[in-house]
Amino acid sequence: MADEPEDQHYHSHSHSHSHPQVEEEDGEGGPVKSFLEHLEDLRWTIIKASSALVVGMIVCLLAAKQLIQIMKWPMDKAGLDATKLELLEPIGGFMVSLKIAFYAGLMLGLPFILYFIGEFVIPALKAKEKKYLLTAFTVGSGFFLAGVILCYFVILPVSLEALVKYNKYLGFDTSIWRGEGYFQFAVKFMLGVGLICEVPVLILTLIRLEIITHRMLVKGRSYMFVVNFIICAVLTPADIVTTFLMTLAMQLVYEVCVMVSGYWERQKKSASEMSLATRSPDRSSPTE
Repeated sequence: MADEPEDQHYHSHSHSHSHPQVEEEDGEGGPVKSFLEHLEDLRWTIIKASSALVVGMIVCLLAAKQLIQIMKWPMDKAGLDATKLELLEPIGGFMVSLKIAFYAGLMLGLPFILYFIGEFVIPALKAKEKKYLLTAFTVGSGFFLAGVILCYFVILPVSLEALVKYNKYLGFDTSIWRGEGYFQFAVKFMLGVGLICEVPVLILTLIRLEIITHRMLVKGRSYMFVVNFIICAVLTPADIVTTFLMTLAMQLVYEVCVMVSGYWERQKKSASEMSLATRSPDRSSPTE
């Protein structure tokens, strides 16, 4: 009987120390895993992401005829005759279907691929980092879809019309186009614009995660125009005028990101100053 208070004191003492440990684990992320366990998780992430891409490709390959008709609409919008697309090889039709299925399947499966990657990365993150990444995933998916739609209805027809005028200026006949070249150009163009629209989400997320800072963005401002031009030239293989206009748009988006990061930095600085101001009277009260 005499040992019961000590036992109760021991249990209460050990129980009181268990809560901070749980809170610390919750704050630091998921359970600690060995290197081999991380490799196993990575293997399953690659398998699931690849499966999403394959399933998207199969779905788009079954709907290849409908997708080809959809991809011809920007030509009609640009005043071109989509019936003049020619296949110059016996295997041309299959290669066109395969390329469209790959790129369209990539666009269709991209949200699932990002989700599987998030499943691998997010458990090791803190609660605040999980919140930022989930928000970035949701907003980024919307921006990607908006970029693809914008390219399909606006940018692609305008680019085709500009390319035709330039080809005529050079003296080339534009009445007949190679089908493989057009469909690959159009799908890569749409995919590139969708990825470009995700750049501001990526930059702002990296700022929230404190991987890059506002000062780094300001210092890199002079180099970003060249970087943006290279990105637009690679991801959106259009005419030089369209590439230059998209570079200006990306530079404008970058400047907006600089302004937003500066606003967040001022907010953080003012919050820290208010926190110090509220703590200083509490520290000085015992001495008074």
